[in-house]
Amino acid sequence: MKKILLFNLFIMMFSTSLVKAQFTMHKMIHVGYVYQNQSFGEVGGRLLFLKTDDVIYRIGASALMGVANSEFAIMPKVQGDVLINFERNVDLYHSYYFLAGAEVTTKYAAPKIGVNLLGLIDLTAGYAFPIDKKGINGKELKGLNINFTLNIPLVLLHDLTK
Repeated sequence: MKKILLFNLFIMMFSTSLVKAQFTMHKMIHVGYVYQNQSFGEVGGRLLFLKTDDVIYRIGASALMGVANSEFAIMPKVQGDVLINFERNVDLYHSYYFLAGAEVTTKYAAPKIGVNLLGLIDLTAGYAFPIDKKGINGKELKGLNINFTLNIPLVLLHDLTK
């Protein structure tokens, strides 16, 4: 299973170098809350790719941090999302996007759907399927998956620090 995850990560990294010439890329950091049979805080980075603002692709990596069975735990996560809004030439309608994606950790894989508001806030839900039956600190992570994430473009941080 680890070989499959490493292979998929390699393919994602290699494909971003090919896509870069056709798409505009923006870097973001994100912080958030994840409920997966347990509460976790999330910190990570994302790359956002777009050609037009109708369909946006994102890939990212983060760390989930929380307490499971009275022990602190950190878990890596990779994710990929597609944001869709087919309203053209109307800025007001681009204040929201429908979001579909998936996230994979060392303990579970979870497809998800949701909305993105103003390009900054993600509200998603999905269902996690366990990869590792032992779970984290003895707690199996499966079932309902809820995410709330704040995305902060690095360009915005750079402009604010001037």
